[in-house]
Amino acid sequence: MESISHKMAKFALELEYEDIPAEAVKEAKRFMLDSVGCALAATGNEDMEQAFRYIKNLGGKEQATIIGYGERTNMPNSALMNSLLIRGMDYNDIYWKQDPSHPSDIIPAALSTGEYKECSGKDLLVGILIAYELEIRLCLTASPGVREVGWHHATLTQFVSPLVAGRMLGLTEEQMIAAVGISGSSHFTLGGVVAGALTNMKNTADPMATEAGVRAAMLAETGFSGPVKLFEGKEGVFEVINNVKWDSTILTDRLGKKFLITECEYKAFPTEALTHQPITAVLETMKEHNIKPEDVESVLIETTTRGADILSDPSKYTPKTKETADHSLPYCIAVAIAKGNVLPSDFESEALKDPLVLELIKRIKVVANPEIDSLFPRVKRAICTITTKDNNQYKKQEDFAKGSKERPLTDEELISKFRSNACSTMSDARMDKIIKATFDLENFANIKDYIALLVSDK
Repeated sequence: MESISHKMAKFALELEYEDIPAEAVKEAKRFMLDSVGCALAATGNEDMEQAFRYIKNLGGKEQATIIGYGERTNMPNSALMNSLLIRGMDYNDIYWKQDPSHPSDIIPAALSTGEYKECSGKDLLVGILIAYELEIRLCLTASPGVREVGWHHATLTQFVSPLVAGRMLGLTEEQMIAAVGISGSSHFTLGGVVAGALTNMKNTADPMATEAGVRAAMLAETGFSGPVKLFEGKEGVFEVINNVKWDSTILTDRLGKKFLITECEYKAFPTEALTHQPITAVLETMKEHNIKPEDVESVLIETTTRGADILSDPSKYTPKTKETADHSLPYCIAVAIAKGNVLPSDFESEALKDPLVLELIKRIKVVANPEIDSLFPRVKRAICTITTKDNNQYKKQEDFAKGSKERPLTDEELISKFRSNACSTMSDARMDKIIKATFDLENFANIKDYIALLVSDK
């Protein structure tokens, strides 16, 4: 019988551009544009500068380009840096029906290898679709998700990234299976990377799994072997992570026929996904009732047990780093009240010291609501109650944040997000070219011409 790795490899090898429905192609382009914008917004940030110095010190053959910076390095290092840039602001896509994930973290596995192999725009779109379809299906395979039992979603990415890179590199079926085995036996990631006081590793775990996949594909190309039955074999994934229920049929059911990329969602705020519903509720309540920041006496946020635990522990009331702040529900709510929005600039070092925000944090209480838990993860409800100093209370329930499938971002809103992210590193003329080129990606004979546009011209 074919192993699960074998079935995944066959899909990755056999998918053709002509097989992909128009709406799935369009979403691949939209996520590409969104990811580029997120990467450009992160360019120059302290953690990205640190990572960039690391990449430069490693050296290596000039095979692929780093977005924004324009530096060229080898394929794995380029994939790592570009994935870090896309992930750095916590502003890129989100898929969360079972396990949470950010499939766009894997796009650089297609970009770096595709640039080196001088692939076409259609090839790149196929690589993006492979990333989304396999990552999303892996997110649905375990019940509850692996994140619920202590593993980070990078644990899933390690199985997908080698297939994306392998397709772009032109590996054989045997080499593709080996690449999955090489990567998938070396990069399990603990959920602790996103628990408590957060560090730079919060945004780095998944990019490292993307990098691992590119390295694995390159190693497999030489004939290097890896475990074939990584999922179902002795001491494989299913046996070792045994405190969840696995349904491997989800991985292959209508794979290549039904495309799930259209179920992935966008972020309207550069913050952890469970903060989006409460932020939306607070912003709308403040606007509807013309509440001023100085009018707020207290705020009660009711959310999931998980959200109350990981997003409002003591460290989240005194965030000292961007990584902790964008995973702090009290901080995000305080910013929303104080500034009427939550933007990337609100997580810069100086912004973390804003006296009004720090005063408002003390007035925010986050509690777990068992009724909300019963809906999760299908519905990520939040209930916000704002009490004003004149003792009026305003309560709002929010089930769907802006950017979700129920409240989608239009092309115009997505382009506006891209422009606000890219404007510090790109001229208006260059942004216009990137937007046009991304929506016209299938007409590029060589994606080197497209990637050349993604370098800062300021």
